[in-house]
Amino acid sequence: MARVLVIFAHPAFERSRVNRALVAAARATEGVTVHDLYEAYPDYLIEVRDEQRLLESHDAVVLQHPFFWYSSPAIVKEWLDLVLTYRWAYGEDGTALRGKVLAQAISAGGPELAYKRGGLNHFSVRELLAPFEQTARLCGMGYAEAFTVHGAHHLDAAALVAESQRYQAWLGALRDGASPLWLPTP
Repeated sequence: MARVLVIFAHPAFERSRVNRALVAAARATEGVTVHDLYEAYPDYLIEVRDEQRLLESHDAVVLQHPFFWYSSPAIVKEWLDLVLTYRWAYGEDGTALRGKVLAQAISAGGPELAYKRGGLNHFSVRELLAPFEQTARLCGMGYAEAFTVHGAHHLDAAALVAESQRYQAWLGALRDGASPLWLPTP
């Protein structure tokens, strides 16, 4: 069984029904560790070596966040910039993440139909996540199919429970090596 690390970031966690439910589901899933970046680093002063050790001790990494402006909250970018260093994550002798899996778990306000050619957002979720997929590729990681909750602002209580259960199943598949990979591990 692989160990899954969920790197979670939401700057207004207390206002997000969807992400509160998803984090609770992740915490209740065997073999999953949840690491909240805003809780750990309210000052954005990321402890790089601590984060690298956390990555080294897990087999799969999930970046869970709202899909802000077709990307992630700022702290995720800061985390990527600082933690995935040359000669550690990529480049000359940079093999610490080789063979691990990177995935995304995102919540989007728009409906699924908005994320396609000809839709409101003109691109699919996969196309919009291409920089993260390329990050995985550069680091020698596999990249798993994203978990996406669409229409996050309009989910009723029953739909929220269903999405939480779907997230647990998705995390379980990732943990068990059964998640579809868009980019196979090298």
